[in-house]
Amino acid sequence: MSSVPPGRPVDAVGAAPSVAAESGAALGRRAQILATEHWGLLAARGTAQSEVLTRITIYLTLVSASLVTIGLLGQATGFRDWFAGAALAILGFLTLLGLMTQTRVFNVAEEDLMYVVAMNRLRGAYVDLDPVVERYFLAAVTDDVAGLERTYSFLRRRSVSHLFGSSAVFIAVVNACVIGMFGGGCLALAGMPVPLAVVIAVALGVAVIAASFAYGMWTYRTAWRNHRPLRRAEDPAQGAFPRTRPSD
Repeated sequence: MSSVPPGRPVDAVGAAPSVAAESGAALGRRAQILATEHWGLLAARGTAQSEVLTRITIYLTLVSASLVTIGLLGQATGFRDWFAGAALAILGFLTLLGLMTQTRVFNVAEEDLMYVVAMNRLRGAYVDLDPVVERYFLAAVTDDVAGLERTYSFLRRRSVSHLFGSSAVFIAVVNACVIGMFGGGCLALAGMPVPLAVVIAVALGVAVIAASFAYGMWTYRTAWRNHRPLRRAEDPAQGAFPRTRPSD
């Protein structure tokens, strides 16, 4: 009389199925679940990026149109009478929209980090299912800081140029200019000498950029404090890019 090892299911005729068949079915089911989740994250990431780029485009269009409107109002009024009030109302409106747009840009940047880390974790799960595929991934399979840097830039470490050319810095600079003009215009209208109002407006713009950087760093660090990676790079000191190229 044949015995069945404990913990192994029995098929309809009373014989235990092979381990290979059982493992293959389980691995296939897990791979399908992981792939479905991966596609969902990709779709959500693409939707967020598309939405925020549209928001930025709308805001820049309004800024351009508003500056043209201010110029036309100046020509029509000779920069007298109700021109100052109308110009400040337009700049105040742009300031509000700019702050809303910048807030959305920072939120989407945090969401993008979230999606990238989640997809890195899924790649780690793919490697657990089939270790052979790891060598074919350019994106990282670790869901730590080193893995994030690897996925954002496959071939070299990210530099200051990535931050300098980012949408967050771009929108912060535009907002700093708009807020500076609005603040300086309010001070000049209140009777402050124009040269002093210009100096304060420039200082206000610089303060807006500094505050934007501080807020961005705070959200980035807070996100990582709340995250617990499942898989880490083997050498965190070197990060995702080893100093020496591995031999073929």
